[in-house]
Amino acid sequence: MTTLAHDGAAGRPAAAVSSADLQAAGRRAARRRNTAIWTGRIALAVIVIGGWQWFTEEGWVDKFFFGQPSEIWNSLVKLFTQGTAFGSIWVNLGVTAQEAFLGFLLGTVVGVVLGILLGSNKYLSAVVGPYIRIVNSIPRIVLGSIFIVAFGLGVFPKILLAAVLVFFVVFFNAFQGVREVDQNLVANVRVLGASPLQVAVHVTIPSAMTWIIASLHTAFGFAIIGALVAEVLGAQQGIGLIISQAQGTFDPNTVFACMVIIAVVTLAAEFLIGLLEHALLKWRPPNRSEAQSI
Repeated sequence: MTTLAHDGAAGRPAAAVSSADLQAAGRRAARRRNTAIWTGRIALAVIVIGGWQWFTEEGWVDKFFFGQPSEIWNSLVKLFTQGTAFGSIWVNLGVTAQEAFLGFLLGTVVGVVLGILLGSNKYLSAVVGPYIRIVNSIPRIVLGSIFIVAFGLGVFPKILLAAVLVFFVVFFNAFQGVREVDQNLVANVRVLGASPLQVAVHVTIPSAMTWIIASLHTAFGFAIIGALVAEVLGAQQGIGLIISQAQGTFDPNTVFACMVIIAVVTLAAEFLIGLLEHALLKWRPPNRSEAQSI
């Protein structure tokens, strides 16, 4: 005799479970998962910061060298209320953010264009490739020193150094993304009469977009690093200059306070890049990790 499976919660046959019920169950599971994630994040932050504070108060860690969370907070308050020797913290943060953003934009555009161009043309790749590897092997701090000597202490050399760091991250991802494009699809489009520009716009770039967008999450962090390193080497304003001065006066709390500010800016940029990724890649089916969060 055939028996029907029943829904244990409502006593209904399994076949009668509606899609709305399944969606509601999925939402509840997603909320439980998010709650667990945020609980773990908060607990980890409390353990690290609380342990740091405790160890420095007990003298197990020397706060002269490693700072102390409570003093870092005081340094943050001082930065935002009293400013710095180089002007308001907002002015300095604006300078660093401008350098990082413009460097990010410049490096991304050049990296994408050259990555797609060289990835699509084997001859150009063979000619230019060795020179790109040579430039990539040069330590970035050396390039920063060269840029400052050549262009002075203004904003431009900081933008250049940030752009260089971003360029290589984006370039190699764009280059590899183009190489991963299905060549059968490209050949079919060409057979249908598509021009090289149409192939690039409608096939190559969309196919490589996942690789390019993935590189942007890392690239903005490199843009921040480039701007800060260049400011430490020589600047008139900027967060890097504040860090350099704090280092010179043995003030680790201000150094950590500046790191907190930069972390907040980077997380905000990461959120915006995530929104951009979602907007540009709507056509892409969700991967496994994304599907589990739906």
